[in-house]
Amino acid sequence: MARPRRLKREMRRSHSLGLAGLALLALVGCDHVTKHVAKVDLQGQPPKRMLGSVLDLRYVENTDVAFNLLRAVPEKTRAPLLLASGLLGCAALLGLLAARPWRPAVQAALVLVMAGAVGNTLDRVARGYVVDFIHVPHWPVFNVADICVTAGAALLLWATLRPPPRPVAS
Repeated sequence: MARPRRLKREMRRSHSLGLAGLALLALVGCDHVTKHVAKVDLQGQPPKRMLGSVLDLRYVENTDVAFNLLRAVPEKTRAPLLLASGLLGCAALLGLLAARPWRPAVQAALVLVMAGAVGNTLDRVARGYVVDFIHVPHWPVFNVADICVTAGAALLLWATLRPPPRPVAS
């Protein structure tokens, strides 16, 4: 009796990881399509206002991290440091995602964070910089990968702070 339950649990886990992989591919694809469109349509152009003074689109090649936190680090050191940390982060997130079954909200959060990490790391590998293009007042320019990381971190915080669901009595 234990064997069919175990098989069913493993099949459910495999299905869940497959869906996570598809979501990851879709999110990274959206990130790179939007970066490509931004490069083609916005590079060398003035910012395009989208929602009055609330949102504009502008092309930026970012060789740093958010808020230019590494600006004091020389470029020759910064680039390999960011690339190595991005690759290590992606590997760690993949290991964490595959290590055990997670509650759906935690799994979705890990996929979002990983999609953002993969999207920006691929940019650093392919271009040597990250394409940013979304701008709101009083905030650095960002991209879809940054939105994924932020949304994933918020979802992970919410999912880990809320109590686990109670088992349903049969």
